[in-house]
Order: sequence, then C-alpha cells, then structure tokens
Amino acid sequence: MTGVEMVKACAVCAGCGTEGFRHHLVAGWLRSVMHAPGDFRTVAGERPEPGSASSGVREVRLGADGEAVDSRRGSRSGVMAELRVVPGTANEPLAGKLTAALGRKCSPCVVERFPDGELRPVVDDARGADVYVVEPTGPEVNEHVVELLLLLDACRRAGAGRVTAVVPYFGYARQDRRGQEGQAVGARVLADALATAGAQRLVVVDPRTAALEAMCAIPVEMVTAVPVLARALPRRPGRGVVVVAPDLGAVKLAGHYASLLDGSVAVVCKHRVSGSRVRAGDVLGTLDDRPMVIVDDMISTGATIEAAVHAFTERVARPDLVVAATHGPLVASAGELLRRLPLQGVLATDSVTPSVPSLTVCSIAPLLADVIGRLHNDQPLTDLLLRT
Repeated sequence: MTGVEMVKACAVCAGCGTEGFRHHLVAGWLRSVMHAPGDFRTVAGERPEPGSASSGVREVRLGADGEAVDSRRGSRSGVMAELRVVPGTANEPLAGKLTAALGRKCSPCVVERFPDGELRPVVDDARGADVYVVEPTGPEVNEHVVELLLLLDACRRAGAGRVTAVVPYFGYARQDRRGQEGQAVGARVLADALATAGAQRLVVVDPRTAALEAMCAIPVEMVTAVPVLARALPRRPGRGVVVVAPDLGAVKLAGHYASLLDGSVAVVCKHRVSGSRVRAGDVLGTLDDRPMVIVDDMISTGATIEAAVHAFTERVARPDLVVAATHGPLVASAGELLRRLPLQGVLATDSVTPSVPSLTVCSIAPLLADVIGRLHNDQPLTDLLLRT
C-alpha cells in the first residue's frame, strides 16, 4: 500500500472506528514526512459515512513552495488560479491565435540554445497558476519533444499550481505497438516522459491511436478537429459525397465525417510496404461518379493518399477528389507528390506549421481555446471529444 492509499484508508476508517487509532498513527507519521512538491495530503472535510469509500475528504498537492494546491483546479487557498499559456517554439503562430481567442497574451518564455544544440527553456513566474504548455511535436520531432519536456519541468519548478500539456500533434503516436521483436513502443515512452516531467493532464487532437489514453498515467483529453475540417470542405448541392478511408485504421474517422456531411463511406484496403511505400488493394463501397473526400488523421509522405487516388482512377474515369487530414507534418517530397495527383484540394489544420503553400489551412486555435477555457473552469468537453 502506498503512502497516499494509507492516508485515504485512514480517512475512510475513521468514520466507522475500524482500526482507526492505528491508521491515525500511521497517517500522522506520513504527514510528517511527505513534504516534497507533488506529494498528496488529505484535508479534513465532512466525516464519511461508515464503510463509504467517498467522503468530504479531498486531495491536495503540495506546490514547489510547500503550499497546498487543490489538485483538481490548480488553485491555492480556495482562490481561482490564474490561467497562463506558455508557448513553445514548435508552432508559435498557433499559440498566438489561441491566446488571442482567449483574450489573453502568451506568458513570457525564452528557449536558450547552446552552440551544441542543447536547449534551456526559461519561463516567467508561474507560482500557483493554471499553466497550459502549447507545443506540438511536429518536425523536427525529437527536438520539439525534448523542448516540451523541459518546458513542463520548468513550469513545475516555477511553482505552477497545475500544468497541462497541449500537444495538438502527438509525435510517436503511430508507435503504439510492436510490429516485430526488438522494437520499442515509442508512444508509451513519450507518455511516461510527459508525466515524469510534470504534466498533470494531456490535450491532443485526433491522435494516431486512441490507445494513447490507456498508455498515459495522467488524464488525456482527445479532442477532434473533424467538425472544423468538415465545415471547410466544398459543398456540391444535390450530389451526395463519398467519404473514403484510405486504410482500415481511418474507418471510424470516415464515419464521423460522413455523419456531418450526410454521405456514405468507402474503404481502401492498404498494405504498407515500407515507411514511404504503400500498395492499395480492393475498394469496399460504392463510388459511382459522386464527389469523394479522402480523410485521414495525418499526411506525412503522401504515399497513402497516392495509393488511394490510383485505386480510384482505375475505377472512375474522372474522380472528383478532395483530401482532408487533421495533421500535415509533410516531408520535403510530399508537396510535389500531392501536386502531381488529380486533386481538387488538400485541407489540413495548423496543428503543425504548414510547409506546403498549396495546402488549405484550417485553424484549430478556436477549438483549443475552447478546450483550455473549459478545463480552466472545470466544464465538460463531451461535445469536443474524439469518437473512439
């Protein structure tokens, strides 16, 4: 039994008298030694009902200065915590739009760079604040991952009351399982690192895998940008749309788009040959000559989109094709590949900094501002969450 569990046991048993004296002795000792930032204590509330696991006792976390911080709100002494947005360097324009939508300014933050490439973020005083670190882990992925971890640690050491990592694009999410012996599970490694660095909650947008929530030791809010992209898609009056999943993993995503666009779903059976090569097989669903929207959570090399387009051109003479993807961490060759394909347009959000001029960018800043505002005020996110 951990120290926190023993303190909770004391709070519960005190109501019914079961070994209450012994538990109080143990709990008293625990309270005398638990002084490190991040530890938990119980605060007296209403006396629990006998045998009840819930009570008026609430959990508080000790801040870096030893003050009690309500772990649910990030506030001190019952006062509403100040909301602060700390931007990383991965996507500063998005952070700027987000804070503007909130009616605030970004908190001062400087990322110092040593000649050998080492990073050292310095954040403004965050003592007692409800802090949201905005840092997508897009290209360059590894550098931005390290920067995010250091920013979280800096906020924690600055005395933040609550720290939330806002990671619109979560790199390494595709590494959610081992494909063969000897591989790492990158998504789990990064999830553990975020919690260790100081994140108490994680916000992601349309992650590659819904299993990310199960991998994290901290609460994860998986919100979706599908309504944002669906509103931006061109409308053809009187003609139904076919929403195409370019592989089996995008079927649920396609279903969400279809429900918003009042369309049907088709699926391409894809086989990945390598990280940059994909082979398309059969197409499941009716295509006819209706407009088609190929949807995915992300576009990187463009190989999956290329395989799907070729599968359609073999079946439909002149397909009316549009592509919509939440994330666009495009590699250098992807822009030219997409330009060669017979596409009417390619839509993506600004979760990562756009690198292809021909890309139609839909901002998710209002979405993230809504999420942050609701979390700060302890309001539900039900209508914004990803369908899994």
